[in-house]
Amino acid sequence: MRILGIDPGSVTTGWGVVISDRASGTLVHVAHGTLRPPRAASLPARLAHIHRGLSEMIERLEPELAAIERVFLARNPHSALVLGQARGAAMAVLGAAGLEVEEVAAREVKQSLVGSGAADKTQIQRAVADSLKLPSPPPQDAADALAVAICAAHRGRLAKLGVRRRSTRRSRSTAWVVRRAK
Repeated sequence: MRILGIDPGSVTTGWGVVISDRASGTLVHVAHGTLRPPRAASLPARLAHIHRGLSEMIERLEPELAAIERVFLARNPHSALVLGQARGAAMAVLGAAGLEVEEVAAREVKQSLVGSGAADKTQIQRAVADSLKLPSPPPQDAADALAVAICAAHRGRLAKLGVRRRSTRRSRSTAWVVRRAK
């Protein structure tokens, strides 16, 4: 399965595509990159740049599934709003392409790759390079997007094994449980 990961942002949107062979459990790097709208451009022009760039990439690389980082709570409401708009532009492209979209929390991505939900950007870059056997770590935003795609691939493997994610009420943390065969 060809999986597209997206790390949305109004200044830089990272994207990465991996192939997940669920039968063998291997991941193969296809491509990665970043979309950087001109900083001086208006917000609508930056969102159009993201939309256009992702549309072209999807047409060229033909992913079968998309995963996008879920919006987090930010200290600055304006920054959160702009990030949400960039994410919305990306989601519109994914929807128009007919892709199934999984939303993944940043902490879940970090936990999946590094084993700690508090991992820093450098740790993510190294983990992505190691997981995909890349000669050098990709740029930060592209690494984050590849990490989202890798996390989605891991989720797919767990689902195939009958493991599902659930949220526990008391702690609001995420727990993995195995479904019992009936």
